[in-house]
This record gives sequence, C-alpha cells and structure tokens, in this order.
Amino acid sequence: MGAPSQSDDCVWFSEQGWNGSKILSKDFQRQLPGAQNSAQDHWLHKLHLDPLLLVLVMTVLAFGLVVMFSAAGDESRLFDAQFQRALASLVVLVVAAQLPPGMYLRWAPFVYAVGFVLLILVLLVGVTVKGSQRWLEIPGVLRFQPAELMKIAVPMALAWYLQQRVLPPSAKHVGFSLLIILLPAVAIAAQPDLGTAILVAGAGMAVLLLAGLSWRYIGYASLLVAAAAPLLWQFALQGYQRQRIVTLFDPESDPLGAGWNIIQSTTAIGSGGVFGKGLLQGTQSRLDFLPEARTDFIIAVVGEELGLVGVLVLLMLYLAIIARGLVLAISAQSTFARLFAGALTLTFFIYLFVNIAMVSGLLPVVGVPLPLVSYGGTSIITLMASFGIIMSMRTHKAW
Repeated sequence: MGAPSQSDDCVWFSEQGWNGSKILSKDFQRQLPGAQNSAQDHWLHKLHLDPLLLVLVMTVLAFGLVVMFSAAGDESRLFDAQFQRALASLVVLVVAAQLPPGMYLRWAPFVYAVGFVLLILVLLVGVTVKGSQRWLEIPGVLRFQPAELMKIAVPMALAWYLQQRVLPPSAKHVGFSLLIILLPAVAIAAQPDLGTAILVAGAGMAVLLLAGLSWRYIGYASLLVAAAAPLLWQFALQGYQRQRIVTLFDPESDPLGAGWNIIQSTTAIGSGGVFGKGLLQGTQSRLDFLPEARTDFIIAVVGEELGLVGVLVLLMLYLAIIARGLVLAISAQSTFARLFAGALTLTFFIYLFVNIAMVSGLLPVVGVPLPLVSYGGTSIITLMASFGIIMSMRTHKAW
C-alpha cells in the first residue's frame, strides 16, 4: 500500500485511513487490560461483554448511587428509584450487546425516523415540566424523553449513511450529513432543551470528524457561526438563555437570580477542600442552597462531600471509560461499527465536559446531567445502551 495522502490523515476509523484492526495486532490486543486472556472472562465474552469496560461502568454507577444516597437526604424514594433504574440499565446494556452490528445497520434509518416523529409529537402534545415541553407520557405507564433516543439515533443514522461512501466525505455528503444532524437538533432546541440539542449535534459531528471531515470545512463552519452569532442571540435564544450567558461572565451581577446556580455550585466545590466534609455532611446541598443538587449540579455535591480527591477519582474513572471505548471502537471490524462506536464514546466525553464546565462556571448553564451519576431515568438507560452497543461493535465477528 502506498503512502497515505494528506486528506487521509484525518480518516481515523475508515478502511481508507486508520485501520484499527491492523494497528492493534493480535499480540498487542492480548496485552490490553480486559483482553480475552483468562478462562475467568470466558463467559463474559460469550455474552459479547467487554470485562474492563463493564467493570468501569459499574464502578461509576456504584459511585453515583453512593453520592445519590447522600444527595437524596430524607427523600429515600429518590435513591430507591435511581437504584431500580441502575439495575434496569444494566439489563439494557446486556441486551444491547447481544444485537449484532448488522442489525443496528439495518435499523438505523427506521430508528432515526421514529425518533424524529416522537420529537414532533413532543412539540405538539408533550408534557411540560418546569417550563420545558420535553416529555411524552403514556398515562399510568411511563413518561420518557424522546430527545435522549436521538443521542443514539443520530450517530447511528450518520454511520449508516457514510459507511458505503468514499471517505473523507465529499461536500455533498457533508451537506446531507449536516441535514441529518440539524433536523432533530433544532426540534430539541425548540422544546427548549439547549443542552440535549448540543449533545445530539455533538454526537453527529463526532461521526463526521471520525470519517475524516476536512478541517477546512470546520474552519468555514466556525466562521459561519461567528458571523451568525448576532442573529442567533436575537432570534434563536430564549431570554433566560441570554441571561445565563451574560451571567457566566459576571455571576455577581445577579447573585440572587441567574447567578445563583454558579455561585452556589462553585462555593460547594471550593468548601470541600482536598478530602471533603464527608458523606451526608454537605451544607450547600443539604440546606437547599445548591439548586438541582441531584441532577445537573451533583458534581458539586461530590466536591463538597468527597473533596478534590473524590472528584479526581471520578474523573479518572470517566477517562478510563473513554479510553477503553476508543480502543474497542478502533478494533471494530467494519466502517459502520468504528464510526458508530467511536461517536458514542466521544458523545460520552462531550456529556462529561459540558456538565463539569457548566458547574464550574466555564460554560453557561444548559441543563446537562453528569453521566451515570445524576438522577434520571431516560438518560441513564440511553447511556448504558450506548455502552452495550460499543461492546457489540467490537465483540461480534465480521459480517
């Protein structure tokens, strides 16, 4: 094979570019943590589960339940509900890992279409909670958030679309890919749910980046967004969203209003010091100074009660999950599998980055929960399904 051209440098997971199965030789793969090198792991591999990724994910789940027990305080029903969701999500992970990549490939257009129809139904007949119309409800059965489904459906549809095209994608294919991304992202932003819209758009862009999207297109897109910023500010953002951006730069300008969240979260994190105040000993969260302590701002509870050490342990677990997910994606055996698994892993990274930057006052508050730790049902189910899919993309034989 001749030397790769400059345009191929960015094709990370395509056959034309970085072929992970060739880079990770069998000898090297046997040395990786969690590789199939012992009889003890045999039954997990039969279930198409990656031992290392499974242990890391379950550790973060357990960490989250401990923090939730503390954050729930006297409302033990919240902890019980989260525990039940964690168990259900493990079942979802196992089931998702059993489905072969070929089935995900065939289902991709259908799942995307159904998800988009559900988003339209949310705008028409959705349930409104705290001023946002984000949920669909089956009376007496369940309430769910269709936008969470699109975190999987969008990268799956894009990987399906690009897997039979020449990579890096041409301008025509990039344009159609952006349409696949923008349709659900705009519908989600209209709910309004800017945080989830960013995650869905990020999931789609991750596929394009892994497919070798030219940096020239990225530069053009950045210039376009910068030029359109005044229009977006005036017509696309809600009043409270504009206020959050203004408050980001000067929280003290409205300490009892829009700046309250950032001030209290940074106060909680800072008060924990190196080792924290101890579980059940937090003051900002237990005295209700910290808003949304069980959902978007739960990392502040970790910082206050477990200190810098607790936050660093959690971050190291997250980074290990991301690293293992990328290793599995690289070593998948088809373009579709590599693009899909890689995008799901990078989406998890975006999830983590946005939440921590938001709580730390580095980004505006956009309502993104801390993955696998924050209280919530649809979110944790979607994330665990993603990990099951990543395992499936790697552990099933070529198809």
